[in-house]
Amino acid sequence: MKMKKVETLLAPKAIGPYSQAVAAGEFLFVSGQIPIDPKEGKIVDYTIQGQTEQVLKNIEAILQEMGLGFVDVVKTEVYLKDMGDFSKMNEVYAQKFSHPIKPARQAMQVGKLPLDALVEISCIAKIRNCPRIK
Repeated sequence: MKMKKVETLLAPKAIGPYSQAVAAGEFLFVSGQIPIDPKEGKIVDYTIQGQTEQVLKNIEAILQEMGLGFVDVVKTEVYLKDMGDFSKMNEVYAQKFSHPIKPARQAMQVGKLPLDALVEISCIAKIRNCPRIK
């Protein structure tokens, strides 16, 4: 199975020993994204709604690098600093995942996220036709 590192300047650079995403076989594995604005290089919104929106923009940019969109996502993992933010996060999330078949998902509260973010989301997407892995 061939693997390919996937990265875009439209999402935050990986700041450790990981890739923004890796294409392997028929799937794209997107690393957990926190709400860093790639232009500013920092978190610019401190509401759960704003942070969720930025996280999803970052994920969308990575998906688009492979010619994919939210409709191709088959699984997400949502990490929240406070489970009390779930409903507000979910409102923003639902706008992006409005297609008929929603991805499988798990959501959990964690002790702490990088840069004291309120939310982090990772996902797995199905690659259409797999032509970009070479």
